[in-house]
Amino acid sequence: MTATSGVDTAMIRVIADEHEHVAHNYHPLPVVISRGEGAWVTDVEGKRYLDLLSAYSALNFGHGHPALLAAAQEQLTRLTLTSRAYHNDRLGPFAAALADLCGKDMVLPMNTGAEAVETGIKVARAWGYRVKGIAPDAATVVVATGNFHGRTTTIVGFSDDPQARDGFGPFAPGFVHVPFGDAAAIEAAIDANTAAVLIEPIQGEAGVILPPEGYLRAVREICTKNDVLFIADEIQSGLGRVGETFACDREGVVPDVYLLGKALGGGILPLSAVVADEAVLGVIRPGEHGSTFGGNPLACAVGLRVVEMLRTGEFQTRAKALGEHLEARLAALVGNGVTAVRVAGLWAGVDIDPAVGTGRDVAERLIARGVLVKDTHGQTIRIAPPLVVRATELDWAVEQLRVVLAG
Repeated sequence: MTATSGVDTAMIRVIADEHEHVAHNYHPLPVVISRGEGAWVTDVEGKRYLDLLSAYSALNFGHGHPALLAAAQEQLTRLTLTSRAYHNDRLGPFAAALADLCGKDMVLPMNTGAEAVETGIKVARAWGYRVKGIAPDAATVVVATGNFHGRTTTIVGFSDDPQARDGFGPFAPGFVHVPFGDAAAIEAAIDANTAAVLIEPIQGEAGVILPPEGYLRAVREICTKNDVLFIADEIQSGLGRVGETFACDREGVVPDVYLLGKALGGGILPLSAVVADEAVLGVIRPGEHGSTFGGNPLACAVGLRVVEMLRTGEFQTRAKALGEHLEARLAALVGNGVTAVRVAGLWAGVDIDPAVGTGRDVAERLIARGVLVKDTHGQTIRIAPPLVVRATELDWAVEQLRVVLAG
C-alpha cells in the first residue's frame, strides 16, 4: 500500500504497529476498521465497506445492534463478573432460555468456541466412562476429515490441515477420522469404545461444504442405534445463519449435544455453551471443569437478548429468503471466474477459477470496491453477511465481485 496522504500514512502506521507488536498468527487483509454499524464498517480513512464476513458469523445481528448494545450497557452499570464461586442473577435466566431454544435441559457456559469444543470432548469422555461403561482411558471420538473445531492442541491434533497441525505435537490420542459426508464410514468406525461422533453439520472453514441430503439424519440414526453421542458443532452454522435456528434443523435432526459460540455473544463479547440433556451434562461434577469468566453476568445478559431475538424467527426467515436471493446471483457467476458455489442461508463458499487468481487475490481486489470477504484454502472465498443486510446490498456486492472477476 502506498501512502498518498496524511490519512494513508496513519493507516500504514496502524498496520505497522500491529505487525511489530502483535504475534503473527493471522494474515489480515490490508484494511483498518475503526467503526461499524449494521452490515457496514468504516476504516480509519473514512471509507465504508460492506462486511460480508461478520467476524466468521460472530456478528449475525450486525455491528452495534441496538437491542444488544442496550442489554450490554444496562448490565455494565450493575455487575460484570463474579466468577462461578457465587451465583449471579443473569446466568439462570440465560441458561433456561438457551436450553429451551435448543430443546434441552442444561447449559454449560464457556467463553470461546474452542472452549466449547474442548468441553464437549470432556463431557463425551465422562459420559462414555460413567454411563456407557467404556474402559478407563479408552474412549474415542469419531471426527470428519476437513474439520475445523478450533486451534487448541487437542483440537488441532485431530485436524488434517497441515497449517493448523504441523509443528505442534505431540497430540492427544482417541480420535478416529472418517470422510465428511459419509455416514457409512461413521458406522464402520464405531466400536465398543466410541463415546461420540463430533461433526460440523456444514463445514465452515473448509469452504462452506454441505454434506449430501440425508447425511445428518443417517448420523442421528447411527448414533442412536450404537449408543453414541451425536455432537453438533454449530458454532459457525448455528443461531440463524443458515435460515434455521441450527443447521441440524435443515434435516429435522436433534443432536445429543449442541456446541454454540460466536453469534451467541452478539458480536459484543465472547460467549459459548455446551447444551444437552441432564443425562449427558449431568455427568460433570463440581470441580471437574470450569472457567473464571464462563457464565459471567455481562455475557449472559447479552446472550439472553440474543436468544430472545432468535425466538421471534425473524432472523431465520430473513436469512433463508436472502440466501435464496444471494444464491441466484452467485450462480450466474459460475463459468465467469467462478468454478462452484455452495450456499446455505446467508452463508456461501465461492470457488475462484485459478485463471483469475487466488481467493486472497480476489479478497484484496474487492477491498478497493468497498466489499470485505475472506479467503480460505487457497481458491475459495466465504460470504457470510450480517443477517440484517438488505437484498439491494447483496446485489451491489455481487456486482463488485463480477467486476473484479472480469479483471
